[in-house]
Amino acid sequence: MASSASAERRKGWWWRGATECAARGSGTPCAPGPPTRRCGLCGAVAYCSTAHQISHWTYHKKECTRLEEQMRHVDILSDFPFTFFIEDINQESRCSFLTSKGLHQIGLWKSECGCGSLSVSMNKLWLNDDWSLPSSLCPCAEPKSQMSTCLSCWEDYYQWRCLPLHSPVALLLHWPLTVYHCFQLLAAQSSISEVKDELNIHYLGPEKELLQLGVFGELLALFSGVQIHMDLVGPAVPQFRDGETVSLCKYLPCAEQDCICKSSCADSGARILNGKCATVHIKLHRGFYHDICRNILKDSYPHLIIAPNAGVAAYSSWSPTIELIKEMGIPAIFTDFCEEAANLAADCISTVTSTPLRLPIQINPFRQPMVVEDSALYLPCYSNCFLFGM
Repeated sequence: MASSASAERRKGWWWRGATECAARGSGTPCAPGPPTRRCGLCGAVAYCSTAHQISHWTYHKKECTRLEEQMRHVDILSDFPFTFFIEDINQESRCSFLTSKGLHQIGLWKSECGCGSLSVSMNKLWLNDDWSLPSSLCPCAEPKSQMSTCLSCWEDYYQWRCLPLHSPVALLLHWPLTVYHCFQLLAAQSSISEVKDELNIHYLGPEKELLQLGVFGELLALFSGVQIHMDLVGPAVPQFRDGETVSLCKYLPCAEQDCICKSSCADSGARILNGKCATVHIKLHRGFYHDICRNILKDSYPHLIIAPNAGVAAYSSWSPTIELIKEMGIPAIFTDFCEEAANLAADCISTVTSTPLRLPIQINPFRQPMVVEDSALYLPCYSNCFLFGM
């Protein structure tokens, strides 16, 4: 969503990151070099000098206790069952990890580090991508057993899909698993209409996902026997991809040439629904949801709306979208990278709608298990980390 000057002022230090002085822009110029003086109480913000720390206290004291509490959640948010090694935030360790797995700058994994240039304006070259992993490390075929109970964490998912905990696929699967979890939360609240053979989702603000669409094939397993229709809407969709449609009737394949996942939809054991392969249908739309929603609704009325890593408090263009969602009466769930972003977003939503959140802020058990690259925030920060809904 496009930001404005007022939004830039609102979003504050947590969006700028700890590589910049928390008092930057408040008056006197910052001292050269990175900020090294962290707040001794919350430890969440840093300053370039003692003078800036003192001058900023009038503002920071209002948030210090809240941020101190959020910093206590570092261990909870970093608690994952995986046995693959992930360092703390810095670009080199992320690249090093991907290199150690033979995945650095390979296929769908290219966008998982910041050392190369990314462009979502490529053709459908991503359709040729696979997991770049052996079949033993990725969910390239039908589950070996039916889901007996709802999945509540990564460990549940890995066990169901018979994956070893050293498989890195969670780094990409947090997208479809977050969609699954959002649906389960709304279903538990009876906030979503009954879904039988078809599920329509409006998915707002896609960015990196545009280079990783193949991972949404996992929704075939997560919503067995259901035709999934997803409209991906946002300004990051390139102009020439506006209106592009993608149909996924198979899971993302592994790297083995003789695996059954390389066969056709009908031959691969894909589930058949009403005489046809169960399919995830994806359509891309360029623009802001509130500007183009009316046209989308002609073909697809959603059961739910999902906005991953939304940055509601950072972008003023969310306000008319939130107003529209309230008017439509469709349940919507947003996610964000850190708890402070979620708190500010909740305030924005409540201000626009004049009502409290329907779904309170909570940790997403299917957040990406790697700290956000290049954020340099002292607050714990993960993709799809916290979620909340209206």
